[in-house]
Amino acid sequence: MDIGTITLLMVAAISLLMFLGVPLAFVTGSVAMAAAWLHFGSNALPLIASRTYSLLNEYVLVAVPLFVLMAAVLERSGVAKDLFRALHIFAGRLRGGLGIQTLIVAILLAAMSGIIGGEIVLLGLIALPQMLARGYDRKLAMGIVCAGGSLGTMIPPSIVLIVYGLTANVAIGDLFMATIVPGLLLGGTYVAYTLIRCHLDPSAGPPAPAEDRDMPLAEKLLLLRGLVLPVLVMLSVLGSIYSGIASVTEAAGMGVAGALVSALVRGELKLPLILAALRQTMGTCGMLLWLTFGANALIGVYNLMGGTRYMHGLLTGLPFEPLVVVILMMGVLVLLGLFMDWIGICLLTMPIFVPAIVAMGYDPVWFGILFCMNMQISYLSPPFGPACFYLKGVAPKDIELSEIFAAMWPFIGLQFLGLTLVLLFPGIALWLPSIVN
Repeated sequence: MDIGTITLLMVAAISLLMFLGVPLAFVTGSVAMAAAWLHFGSNALPLIASRTYSLLNEYVLVAVPLFVLMAAVLERSGVAKDLFRALHIFAGRLRGGLGIQTLIVAILLAAMSGIIGGEIVLLGLIALPQMLARGYDRKLAMGIVCAGGSLGTMIPPSIVLIVYGLTANVAIGDLFMATIVPGLLLGGTYVAYTLIRCHLDPSAGPPAPAEDRDMPLAEKLLLLRGLVLPVLVMLSVLGSIYSGIASVTEAAGMGVAGALVSALVRGELKLPLILAALRQTMGTCGMLLWLTFGANALIGVYNLMGGTRYMHGLLTGLPFEPLVVVILMMGVLVLLGLFMDWIGICLLTMPIFVPAIVAMGYDPVWFGILFCMNMQISYLSPPFGPACFYLKGVAPKDIELSEIFAAMWPFIGLQFLGLTLVLLFPGIALWLPSIVN
């Protein structure tokens, strides 16, 4: 059987199993084992175990549970609440000021953890009720929380970037540097949209109440203490990476230490907090690892069949300009993002897309940033849109899921704008790594 027919059959099998509701990890794993058995015989099955073992030997993979643990400790220790309180009183008379400061908090939280679900839940519990209580437009408030929380895909230390770096064999430090400008650019577009929207419609984002605006400066400065611990944690992680003091994995360990010290300083470092953080870490990493095992096995078997070479030749042989091929890849990722989680998309497509990108003369670091921006779109896009489901879980009961999805469209448009800018002007992503290197 030729590889083109095999490819169609594998895609059909994956689609059918996903339609039947089989979890993606077991879909990819079972298709990999069936394909290996039918194509190579039973002697090929140990190769799947060998490939999985080789993946687990990747030292940088240790950074994933460490960053998840760091985020879990910070989430439960109350650091985020102090951070939000320290910033929101400076809104003053600015229309939409509370929304803008929610976005700033989201960026800082992303720089501390890189875990999207936890950020959206935190912002949904802390910021959304305050914006609604102060008369903010409901859709604007929900969009700010979901779009701001999804910045965790872009702001280092992003788990998405770590997995992409492992999959595409790209230096994670370079990815972290490359994503800073696009991430801040995207956050800046959210801020600009909020300012413009509230300027055109003052009722959409009223200014802060008088008691906050008239608070003495000394009290405001005193509240800035809430910024100290989050900023120190952020600097301990990112500063150690960019200065060359520590690798990504070592920096993740420093982040966990910083989170534990922060919890200790606040008097929150107790056994229930530690146990809850460990349970969350195990649950999150267990899901990620099973998805990784299944997709890694499928790509390994498909590669042995010659599938990667087939897809590489197919992509590079298209009768289009290379940029058009990249745009087609982005379209495929957008389509997959409507129905699949980012890690499945990354592990299934990047081993095929990245070699084609390199063959066309593009930088895989730049493509990694495009991938992350694309996955941020998937976090808001129906019907999968995990950010919307995260928010629904903590939003007031009168907010329907359909209303949350409807609130995402302006921010999805801004995400497509950011993706287009980085696609057409690669220097936005590659400028900072070129300066540092």
